[in-house]
Amino acid sequence: MGKPWQKWLAKSFQFEKIKQLSQKDILIFIYQQGYLYLVLILITFIAGINYANNLILGFCFLISAILCISFYVTFKQLHELSIEISVNEIGQVGNFLELQLHFQQPYKQSRYLWIKTDQHLEKVSIAELKQKTTLSFFADKRGKFHYPIVQIYAVYPFGLVRAWSYLYLTEYSWVAPQAAFYNAENKQHQHSFEPDMDEFRELRNFKLGDSLQAVSWKQAARGQGLYIKVFEQHNDQPSMEIHYANMPSTEHEEKLSLMMGLIEQCEQLQSSYAVFLPQAELAVGTGANQLLQAKKLLAQA
Repeated sequence: MGKPWQKWLAKSFQFEKIKQLSQKDILIFIYQQGYLYLVLILITFIAGINYANNLILGFCFLISAILCISFYVTFKQLHELSIEISVNEIGQVGNFLELQLHFQQPYKQSRYLWIKTDQHLEKVSIAELKQKTTLSFFADKRGKFHYPIVQIYAVYPFGLVRAWSYLYLTEYSWVAPQAAFYNAENKQHQHSFEPDMDEFRELRNFKLGDSLQAVSWKQAARGQGLYIKVFEQHNDQPSMEIHYANMPSTEHEEKLSLMMGLIEQCEQLQSSYAVFLPQAELAVGTGANQLLQAKKLLAQA
């Protein structure tokens, strides 16, 4: 495919979020066995003329009509089909990114489509007003992930004609580095995260739903009843400052992977953390949104 043709396709089939396929968005032409079908039409036409046989000519016109009808029916498989896409904002190396295609049609109609990318070839049958299909892409590299060109085509009903359209996606996802762990660092930080459970405050009566691990079994053994040990609450939760410059590596990607490992460790321990990169930083926090922002920061580094 030449560059001018590629530029024309990219401009004509650029896709942003949602699109309803109209006549200008659909290409249609003879497909595979359709060429043999054309040869059959030509042979029957020549035979009918040479032998002045109306029966052969009638058969020629019949199969020609079937080909014409195929053009229309195949075209209608894509026409007025609305497509909306959604992608993962953030992914991670070693995991899959999902591209969701949401199909919607103005009225119920059976559509038999094929979805093709450089990694997929999937058959989709659409019978409802709204339907969804998902394509998964393996993320093997950190940074911005651009989704490949998606081709949607139909060869229904006879495979003589193909109607197709392209989706040149403008959407992309950020891919965070895979987590790496430095054992010495992990042990050091794990100890710093452990709460001091020796700060005993009082005993209280056992209530339904309390954990048996907190029961004071010493009092229970003396026959004094069930009591729960209450410890001092730590208002100042331990936090970590994750600095790019402090990572024990000279490689940029390895530094980011080690930072990702510490971030995941903090999330597992429900400890707050801050991230410091040469060109950006993330304030102290914890939780799902903090993890999302941290991954995005490392993906863009």
